[in-house]
Amino acid sequence: MARIRTIKPEAFVSESLAGVSLTAERTFLGLLTQADDQGRHRDHAAIIAGQLWVLRPEHRPSDVETDLAQLADAGLICRYTGLDDKRYLHVVTWSRHQKINRPSKSRLPACPHHDGHADTVPGVAALAAGAGITEPSPQSHGTLRETSGEVREPAVNSTADGEVAGQSDFTEPSVREQGGFREAAVTPHGPDLGPRTMDLGDIPSGGASAPAPDTVSAQQLIAEYVAGCDHRPPSDFLGHLSRVVKKLLDEGIAPAHIRAGLECHRAKGLHPSTLPSLVHEAMNAAPAKPNAPVVHRAWTNPTDVEAAFGGDL
Repeated sequence: MARIRTIKPEAFVSESLAGVSLTAERTFLGLLTQADDQGRHRDHAAIIAGQLWVLRPEHRPSDVETDLAQLADAGLICRYTGLDDKRYLHVVTWSRHQKINRPSKSRLPACPHHDGHADTVPGVAALAAGAGITEPSPQSHGTLRETSGEVREPAVNSTADGEVAGQSDFTEPSVREQGGFREAAVTPHGPDLGPRTMDLGDIPSGGASAPAPDTVSAQQLIAEYVAGCDHRPPSDFLGHLSRVVKKLLDEGIAPAHIRAGLECHRAKGLHPSTLPSLVHEAMNAAPAKPNAPVVHRAWTNPTDVEAAFGGDL
Protein backbone atom coordinates (compact mmCIF):
# COMPACT_ATOMS: atom_id res chain seq x y z
CA MET A 1 0.00 0.00 0.00
CA ALA A 2 1.34 3.43 -0.92
CA ARG A 3 2.28 5.77 1.93
CA ILE A 4 2.76 9.50 2.42
CA ARG A 5 6.49 10.26 2.46
CA THR A 6 8.74 13.30 2.71
CA ILE A 7 10.73 14.65 -0.23
CA LYS A 8 13.22 17.27 0.91
CA PRO A 9 14.17 20.28 -1.28
CA GLU A 10 17.76 19.01 -1.26
CA ALA A 11 16.65 16.09 -3.46
CA PHE A 12 16.57 18.36 -6.51
CA VAL A 13 20.19 19.45 -6.04
CA SER A 14 21.44 15.99 -5.09
CA GLU A 15 24.53 15.00 -7.05
CA SER A 16 23.61 11.33 -6.70
CA LEU A 17 20.19 11.84 -8.29
CA ALA A 18 21.71 14.13 -10.91
CA GLY A 19 23.92 11.24 -11.99
CA VAL A 20 20.98 9.05 -13.08
CA SER A 21 18.38 9.49 -15.81
CA LEU A 22 15.11 11.35 -15.26
CA THR A 23 13.13 8.10 -15.37
CA ALA A 24 15.44 6.56 -12.76
CA GLU A 25 14.95 9.64 -10.56
CA ARG A 26 11.17 9.31 -10.87
CA THR A 27 11.41 5.59 -10.05
CA PHE A 28 13.46 6.44 -6.95
CA LEU A 29 10.98 9.08 -5.75
CA GLY A 30 8.12 6.64 -6.41
CA LEU A 31 9.86 3.94 -4.37
CA LEU A 32 9.78 6.29 -1.39
CA THR A 33 5.97 6.06 -1.45
CA GLN A 34 5.86 2.28 -1.96
CA ALA A 35 8.57 1.08 0.46
CA ASP A 36 7.58 -0.07 3.96
CA ASP A 37 8.45 1.83 7.13
CA GLN A 38 11.99 0.41 7.06
CA GLY A 39 12.60 1.51 3.47
CA ARG A 40 12.36 -2.02 2.01
CA HIS A 41 10.57 -3.25 -1.12
CA ARG A 42 10.49 -6.25 -3.45
CA ASP A 43 13.19 -6.03 -6.13
CA HIS A 44 10.87 -6.95 -9.01
CA ALA A 45 10.82 -4.67 -12.07
CA ALA A 46 7.35 -5.78 -13.23
CA ILE A 47 5.81 -5.11 -9.80
CA ILE A 48 7.43 -1.68 -9.56
CA ALA A 49 6.36 -0.82 -13.12
CA GLY A 50 2.76 -1.73 -12.27
CA GLN A 51 2.84 0.50 -9.17
CA LEU A 52 4.66 3.54 -10.55
CA TRP A 53 4.26 3.48 -14.34
CA VAL A 54 0.74 2.09 -14.85
CA LEU A 55 -0.37 5.13 -16.89
CA ARG A 56 2.91 5.21 -18.82
CA PRO A 57 2.85 1.86 -20.64
CA GLU A 58 5.71 2.99 -22.87
CA HIS A 59 8.00 2.66 -19.81
CA ARG A 60 8.17 -1.11 -19.67
CA PRO A 61 9.50 -3.41 -16.90
CA SER A 62 12.78 -3.70 -18.82
CA ASP A 63 13.13 0.09 -18.60
CA VAL A 64 12.41 -0.06 -14.86
CA GLU A 65 15.15 -2.68 -14.50
CA THR A 66 17.54 -0.18 -16.13
CA ASP A 67 16.39 2.47 -13.64
CA LEU A 68 17.06 0.15 -10.69
CA ALA A 69 20.52 -0.69 -12.03
CA GLN A 70 21.37 3.03 -12.25
CA LEU A 71 20.09 3.67 -8.72
CA ALA A 72 22.14 0.77 -7.37
CA ASP A 73 25.30 1.99 -9.16
CA ALA A 74 24.75 5.46 -7.69
CA GLY A 75 24.47 3.99 -4.18
CA LEU A 76 20.88 5.18 -3.70
CA ILE A 77 19.43 1.69 -3.24
CA CYS A 78 20.90 -1.64 -2.17
CA ARG A 79 19.73 -4.84 -3.86
CA TYR A 80 20.01 -8.16 -2.01
CA THR A 81 18.58 -11.67 -1.85
CA GLY A 82 16.68 -12.97 1.20
CA LEU A 83 16.74 -16.43 2.71
CA ASP A 84 13.65 -17.26 0.61
CA ASP A 85 15.73 -16.74 -2.57
CA LYS A 86 13.62 -13.70 -3.50
CA ARG A 87 15.18 -10.37 -4.38
CA TYR A 88 14.65 -7.26 -2.27
CA LEU A 89 15.93 -3.69 -2.17
CA HIS A 90 16.05 -0.88 0.35
CA VAL A 91 16.76 2.83 0.25
CA VAL A 92 20.24 3.30 1.68
CA THR A 93 19.67 6.77 3.21
CA TRP A 94 16.17 5.97 4.47
CA SER A 95 16.82 6.59 8.19
CA ARG A 96 18.38 9.99 7.48
CA HIS A 97 15.58 11.42 5.35
CA GLN A 98 12.37 9.68 6.49
CA LYS A 99 11.04 10.18 10.02
CA ILE A 100 8.16 7.74 10.51
CA ASN A 101 5.82 8.23 13.44
CA ARG A 102 5.44 4.87 15.18
CA PRO A 103 6.79 2.77 12.28
CA SER A 104 5.50 -0.73 11.65
CA LYS A 105 7.79 -3.73 11.74
CA SER A 106 8.93 -4.88 8.32
CA ARG A 107 7.72 -8.15 6.85
CA LEU A 108 10.65 -8.19 4.44
CA PRO A 109 14.08 -9.59 5.37
CA ALA A 110 16.75 -7.16 6.51
CA CYS A 111 19.60 -6.18 4.24
CA PRO A 112 22.73 -8.19 5.17
CA HIS A 113 24.93 -5.23 4.18
CA HIS A 114 23.30 -2.31 6.03
CA ASP A 115 20.56 -3.43 8.45
CA GLY A 116 20.93 -5.02 11.86
CA HIS A 117 18.38 -7.10 13.74
CA ALA A 118 16.74 -4.26 15.66
CA ASP A 119 13.84 -3.92 13.21
CA THR A 120 12.70 -7.53 13.21
CA VAL A 121 9.42 -8.53 14.81
CA PRO A 122 10.05 -8.82 18.58
CA GLY A 123 9.22 -11.98 20.52
CA VAL A 124 8.08 -12.41 24.09
CA ALA A 125 11.60 -11.98 25.42
CA ALA A 126 11.94 -8.63 23.65
CA LEU A 127 8.61 -7.42 25.07
CA ALA A 128 9.64 -8.50 28.55
CA ALA A 129 12.99 -6.74 28.26
CA GLY A 130 11.28 -3.56 27.07
CA ALA A 131 8.98 -3.62 30.10
CA GLY A 132 11.87 -4.20 32.52
CA ILE A 133 10.83 -7.80 33.23
CA THR A 134 13.30 -10.61 33.73
CA GLU A 135 12.44 -13.93 32.11
CA PRO A 136 12.53 -16.74 34.71
CA SER A 137 14.94 -19.63 34.25
CA PRO A 138 13.35 -22.79 32.78
CA GLN A 139 12.19 -25.42 35.23
CA SER A 140 13.09 -29.08 34.94
CA HIS A 141 10.52 -31.42 33.46
CA GLY A 142 8.24 -33.24 35.84
CA THR A 143 7.95 -30.42 38.42
CA LEU A 144 5.21 -27.92 38.97
CA ARG A 145 5.67 -24.69 40.89
CA GLU A 146 2.67 -24.10 43.09
CA THR A 147 1.59 -20.69 44.35
CA SER A 148 2.91 -21.63 47.79
CA GLY A 149 6.43 -21.92 46.39
CA GLU A 150 6.71 -25.72 46.94
CA VAL A 151 7.96 -28.03 44.24
CA ARG A 152 6.48 -31.49 43.94
CA GLU A 153 6.36 -34.26 41.41
CA PRO A 154 3.08 -34.59 39.50
CA ALA A 155 0.92 -37.55 40.42
CA VAL A 156 1.00 -40.26 37.75
CA ASN A 157 -1.37 -43.20 37.51
CA SER A 158 -0.13 -46.51 36.14
CA THR A 159 -2.14 -49.28 34.59
CA ALA A 160 -1.88 -52.91 35.47
CA ASP A 161 0.70 -53.60 32.77
CA GLY A 162 2.94 -50.75 33.94
CA GLU A 163 2.11 -48.18 31.25
CA VAL A 164 1.61 -44.60 32.28
CA ALA A 165 -2.05 -43.69 32.12
CA GLY A 166 -1.56 -39.92 32.54
CA GLN A 167 -1.38 -37.17 35.11
CA SER A 168 -3.88 -36.57 37.86
CA ASP A 169 -4.40 -34.08 40.67
CA PHE A 170 -3.46 -31.23 38.38
CA THR A 171 -4.67 -28.49 40.67
CA GLU A 172 -2.51 -25.67 39.40
CA PRO A 173 -4.54 -22.71 38.04
CA SER A 174 -4.65 -22.31 34.26
CA VAL A 175 -3.20 -18.79 34.43
CA ARG A 176 -0.32 -18.18 36.82
CA GLU A 177 2.57 -15.83 37.26
CA GLN A 178 5.83 -16.59 35.50
CA GLY A 179 8.64 -14.70 37.21
CA GLY A 180 6.48 -11.63 37.71
CA PHE A 181 5.37 -11.50 34.05
CA ARG A 182 1.81 -10.22 34.33
CA GLU A 183 -0.57 -9.33 31.54
CA ALA A 184 -1.01 -5.85 33.00
CA ALA A 185 2.72 -5.21 32.58
CA VAL A 186 2.31 -4.79 28.80
CA THR A 187 0.39 -1.57 28.21
CA PRO A 188 -1.52 -0.96 24.99
CA HIS A 189 0.55 2.10 24.15
CA GLY A 190 3.74 2.10 26.20
CA PRO A 191 6.54 4.58 25.53
CA ASP A 192 8.96 1.83 24.48
CA LEU A 193 6.75 -0.95 23.18
CA GLY A 194 4.66 1.00 20.64
CA PRO A 195 1.13 -0.13 19.69
CA ARG A 196 -0.20 -3.38 21.08
CA THR A 197 -1.12 -4.61 17.61
CA MET A 198 2.01 -6.26 16.21
CA ASP A 199 2.87 -7.40 12.72
CA LEU A 200 2.54 -11.17 12.86
CA GLY A 201 3.88 -11.79 9.36
CA ASP A 202 2.28 -13.01 6.15
CA ILE A 203 -1.06 -14.78 6.10
CA PRO A 204 -0.46 -18.53 5.73
CA SER A 205 -1.55 -20.01 2.45
CA GLY A 206 -3.68 -23.13 2.21
CA GLY A 207 -7.08 -24.51 1.34
CA ALA A 208 -8.65 -23.08 4.52
CA SER A 209 -7.78 -19.48 3.60
CA ALA A 210 -10.61 -17.28 2.38
CA PRO A 211 -10.36 -16.12 -1.26
CA ALA A 212 -9.05 -12.61 -1.78
CA PRO A 213 -11.70 -10.01 -2.64
CA ASP A 214 -11.92 -8.70 -6.21
CA THR A 215 -10.27 -5.34 -5.58
CA VAL A 216 -9.61 -3.50 -8.83
CA SER A 217 -8.37 0.08 -8.92
CA ALA A 218 -9.18 2.74 -11.47
CA GLN A 219 -5.55 2.70 -12.60
CA GLN A 220 -5.77 -1.01 -13.45
CA LEU A 221 -8.95 -0.55 -15.48
CA ILE A 222 -7.45 2.40 -17.37
CA ALA A 223 -4.29 0.38 -18.04
CA GLU A 224 -6.45 -2.40 -19.54
CA TYR A 225 -8.28 0.22 -21.60
CA VAL A 226 -5.00 1.65 -22.96
CA ALA A 227 -3.65 -1.83 -23.73
CA GLY A 228 -6.60 -2.46 -26.04
CA CYS A 229 -6.12 0.76 -28.02
CA ASP A 230 -4.13 0.85 -31.26
CA HIS A 231 -2.62 4.20 -30.20
CA ARG A 232 -2.31 5.65 -26.71
CA PRO A 233 -5.09 8.23 -26.08
CA PRO A 234 -4.15 11.78 -24.98
CA SER A 235 -3.28 12.28 -21.32
CA ASP A 236 -6.16 14.71 -20.69
CA PHE A 237 -8.62 12.16 -22.10
CA LEU A 238 -7.21 9.38 -19.88
CA GLY A 239 -7.23 11.64 -16.84
CA HIS A 240 -10.92 12.49 -17.35
CA LEU A 241 -11.79 8.86 -18.01
CA SER A 242 -9.85 7.75 -14.90
CA ARG A 243 -11.86 10.14 -12.70
CA VAL A 244 -15.14 8.79 -14.11
CA VAL A 245 -14.01 5.18 -13.50
CA LYS A 246 -12.97 5.97 -9.91
CA LYS A 247 -16.35 7.57 -9.23
CA LEU A 248 -18.12 4.44 -10.52
CA LEU A 249 -15.96 2.21 -8.31
CA ASP A 250 -16.70 4.40 -5.28
CA GLU A 251 -20.42 3.91 -5.96
CA GLY A 252 -19.92 0.15 -5.67
CA ILE A 253 -20.34 -0.70 -9.37
CA ALA A 254 -18.89 -4.14 -10.13
CA PRO A 255 -15.58 -4.03 -12.06
CA ALA A 256 -17.00 -6.48 -14.61
CA HIS A 257 -19.74 -4.00 -15.55
CA ILE A 258 -17.23 -1.15 -15.79
CA ARG A 259 -15.00 -3.29 -18.03
CA ALA A 260 -17.95 -4.00 -20.31
CA GLY A 261 -18.73 -0.29 -20.50
CA LEU A 262 -15.09 0.52 -21.27
CA GLU A 263 -15.02 -2.06 -24.07
CA CYS A 264 -18.05 -0.43 -25.72
CA HIS A 265 -16.59 3.03 -25.04
CA ARG A 266 -13.30 2.18 -26.74
CA ALA A 267 -15.07 0.67 -29.76
CA LYS A 268 -17.24 3.78 -30.28
CA GLY A 269 -14.59 6.41 -29.39
CA LEU A 270 -16.98 8.49 -27.26
CA HIS A 271 -16.41 11.27 -24.72
CA PRO A 272 -15.40 10.11 -21.18
CA SER A 273 -18.63 11.54 -19.73
CA THR A 274 -20.66 8.96 -21.67
CA LEU A 275 -19.11 6.03 -19.79
CA PRO A 276 -21.80 5.89 -17.01
CA SER A 277 -24.50 5.44 -19.69
CA LEU A 278 -22.57 2.58 -21.28
CA VAL A 279 -22.04 0.94 -17.88
CA HIS A 280 -25.77 1.31 -17.16
CA GLU A 281 -26.51 -0.35 -20.51
CA ALA A 282 -24.16 -3.23 -19.64
CA MET A 283 -25.81 -3.63 -16.22
CA ASN A 284 -29.48 -3.34 -17.08
CA ALA A 285 -29.94 -3.92 -20.82
CA ALA A 286 -32.65 -6.54 -21.40
CA PRO A 287 -31.60 -9.47 -23.59
CA ALA A 288 -32.98 -9.35 -27.12
CA LYS A 289 -36.09 -11.46 -27.58
CA PRO A 290 -36.41 -13.64 -30.69
CA ASN A 291 -38.97 -12.46 -33.23
CA ALA A 292 -42.29 -14.28 -33.14
CA PRO A 293 -42.71 -16.69 -36.07
CA VAL A 294 -44.98 -15.52 -38.87
CA VAL A 295 -48.07 -17.69 -39.26
CA HIS A 296 -49.11 -18.08 -42.94
CA ARG A 297 -52.79 -18.71 -43.60
CA ALA A 298 -54.39 -19.69 -46.83
CA TRP A 299 -56.36 -16.86 -48.46
CA THR A 300 -60.12 -17.33 -48.78
CA ASN A 301 -62.86 -15.18 -50.19
CA PRO A 302 -64.80 -13.25 -47.57
CA THR A 303 -68.33 -14.34 -46.86
CA ASP A 304 -69.72 -10.79 -47.11
CA VAL A 305 -68.00 -9.22 -50.13
CA GLU A 306 -69.84 -5.90 -49.76
CA ALA A 307 -68.74 -5.45 -46.12
CA ALA A 308 -65.12 -6.54 -46.84
CA PHE A 309 -64.38 -4.36 -49.84
CA GLY A 310 -66.91 -1.55 -49.48
CA GLY A 311 -68.26 -1.90 -52.98
CA ASP A 312 -64.88 -1.32 -54.67
CA LEU A 313 -65.09 -4.50 -56.68
